[in-house]
Amino acid sequence: MILAKTNMKKEELRIVFMGTPEFAVETLQKLVENDYNVVAVVTQPDKPVGRHQTEMQPSAVKQYAVEHGLPVLQPVKMKEPDFVEQLRSYNANLQVVVAFRMLPEVVWAMPQYGTFNVHAALLPRYRGAAPINWAVINGETETGVTTFFLDHDIDTGRIIMQKHFPIPDDADVEYVYDGLMHLGAQLCLETLDAIIAAEGRPATIDQDSMLADAPLTLAPKIFKETCEVDWTKSAKQVYDFVRGLSPYPGAWTTLVTPDGKETVLKIYKTRKTGRKGQGSGCLTIEGKSLLIGCADEWLEVTELQLAGKKRMLSKDFLNGMKQVADCRVK
Repeated sequence: MILAKTNMKKEELRIVFMGTPEFAVETLQKLVENDYNVVAVVTQPDKPVGRHQTEMQPSAVKQYAVEHGLPVLQPVKMKEPDFVEQLRSYNANLQVVVAFRMLPEVVWAMPQYGTFNVHAALLPRYRGAAPINWAVINGETETGVTTFFLDHDIDTGRIIMQKHFPIPDDADVEYVYDGLMHLGAQLCLETLDAIIAAEGRPATIDQDSMLADAPLTLAPKIFKETCEVDWTKSAKQVYDFVRGLSPYPGAWTTLVTPDGKETVLKIYKTRKTGRKGQGSGCLTIEGKSLLIGCADEWLEVTELQLAGKKRMLSKDFLNGMKQVADCRVK
């Protein structure tokens, strides 16, 4: 379909924004502050919270939208006829998605200019639900953000723009998350300006053409079992694994006391020693330092949390647990 030239202004581009967590709020805020015409916001339904699950907690995106007088839609299912018709009534030219769920075609294909997503990775690498975590876990020295038009498969659509972001060796996932949150918001604005300048038809790149130089590395959703430390891996791999899950959801291991009792030990920060270890899972104390053996070297654990306790420095943990030297991990 050939679109007629409209000399479009950004105030005339009717945008529906879709997102849920804090990561998405930064982009929505930039749209509002820069006078883009956000006609409605779609986010997840409120969730029950509290001890008795009686309080309903709105998403971070909903809280921002309500504070700024933006209409909010919260469908349980994206294919619900009532929701689809309500969404259609806003007559959006474009939809912008940041950290939201998978959309059915009836939704993403609805606007005149389509729907684009802000993804926290350099596609086609790290397609999936947890790209920030997996980039750090895999020891990447660089990641970034990508804007792309949605199509039938997850994270496979034509790329509009990308921005790169370095990952320092000592950075945890929180640092990268914050950096990409701000970078993604900026890239969204640049992408919108490119769409406006091109009258809805910006230049794009087919991801398949990039696969020779950027082989697929997937970023599946992370579960509790995903976060268990494997001490048979190298110290560098465990070091990256811990920072790729810190502070949330947190890497964990099982601490076994001398009498055979087991308890979960979360590990938030480690330090590479460069010293040859005594075997995977071995545990030793050197002064105020807690060392655990990996496949090749000792790794010092510097911040941790015992089940039922607060996060603390390892030296404080050692002061309060005198039998640590006789424990082991598995």
